[in-house]
Amino acid sequence: MNAGVLNPVGFARRRFRQWWQARLPLTDTMTLTQRNVYILPTRPGFMMGATMLLLLVASINYQLNLGYLLTFLLAGSAVVGMHVCHGTLRGLTMNLLPTDPQFAGSSAMLTVVLSNARNSVRHGIGLAVLDATHDDRWVWADVPAQGSSTVHVAFKPDRRGLHRTPALTAETRFPLGTFRVWTVWRPAAQVLVYPRPEPFPPPLPPGEPRAGGGATTRAQSTGEFDGVRAYRRGDPLKLVVWKKAAKADQLVSRDTQQAQRYELWLDFNQVGHVDTEHKLSRLAAWVIQADKLGLDWGLRLPQTEIKPACGEGHKRRCLEALATC
Repeated sequence: MNAGVLNPVGFARRRFRQWWQARLPLTDTMTLTQRNVYILPTRPGFMMGATMLLLLVASINYQLNLGYLLTFLLAGSAVVGMHVCHGTLRGLTMNLLPTDPQFAGSSAMLTVVLSNARNSVRHGIGLAVLDATHDDRWVWADVPAQGSSTVHVAFKPDRRGLHRTPALTAETRFPLGTFRVWTVWRPAAQVLVYPRPEPFPPPLPPGEPRAGGGATTRAQSTGEFDGVRAYRRGDPLKLVVWKKAAKADQLVSRDTQQAQRYELWLDFNQVGHVDTEHKLSRLAAWVIQADKLGLDWGLRLPQTEIKPACGEGHKRRCLEALATC
């Protein structure tokens, strides 16, 4: 049975929250004003109000002048605290910096700069992902006078693709904790999530003959396609593959003759009889492995083909293609 039927109040609350959040503007820079800052008493605030009401009734009943004094002193403190609490967020500017791509299953870090233009410090400002449920989701900071503070908020995307940055919330309860002032912010930026690399992938596939290279058979795989051979005395240092030498604890040189005849292709259709996400996960692991070995490789996907190359830019391009495949 649908959970919304069993709990109509919770279902209506979620629908209202979705409708309300959809009306918020998408922006990577947000200045808080009276139109987007909200305030309500906290549980201690309600207890304080009940206490003041009890003191007022007792003072009226027993004509206690000191009771009147204490009651109005507490009421004045609550009013001042409400004004200070609301002013702590009002006028604050929040700016989201660009987010680096992440792998599925790992935490993506959102970097937010809090800017304060006024001449006093803003204390006890918390920032968190709106719908996060874990207890340590809040990150707290003080923003100096006429300065800024950088806050890092983490969230964990569970699947690959291009995702919109989750809605964020900022709040403060400074100075008395009797009022909660908060806002909801919907950044416009998007986060690119790569496929999760397979933990223990098989060796790299064998190389394919280059077009017109004179080779008629595929390179025989010896565990992984590397295009290298054992170091020979007299080999120039520029041919030494230092990354692989550090991994294998022995000097190895690039086999230029093999590199001229064969090239490494990571082909979606040659991964194996597994589901699409598993194929993309294995290809992501192969891309990382080939990059660590300093190899030239190409990527073939159902609707995309990237020519063989190497380097950080080529690696990012291939991972982006896998994320959006």
